[in-house]
Amino acid sequence: MDTDRTTIPGTGVLHNFRTRAGTRFALLTESTGTRHLLTYTAGSDEPAADIALTPDEADQIAELLHSSSVRDRLARLEQRIEHLTDRG
Repeated sequence: MDTDRTTIPGTGVLHNFRTRAGTRFALLTESTGTRHLLTYTAGSDEPAADIALTPDEADQIAELLHSSSVRDRLARLEQRIEHLTDRG
């Protein structure tokens, strides 16, 4: 996947994505914390859809996109820390 990042002064940060299949979408993170998932139709630079997400909604989607849940990743990190502190 190709990605790029652009800072939009006074608005936030725009991450553009293009999948291997050529599908374009973007994530606009406003300075307020609101995120917008933008989708594009082929050949257009104007978003076909703008889905506004609260920080909580964005976190829920991010968790689903991870290969493992936050709870599972945290448990693994705790195990690693415990392992490292036991060696001392």
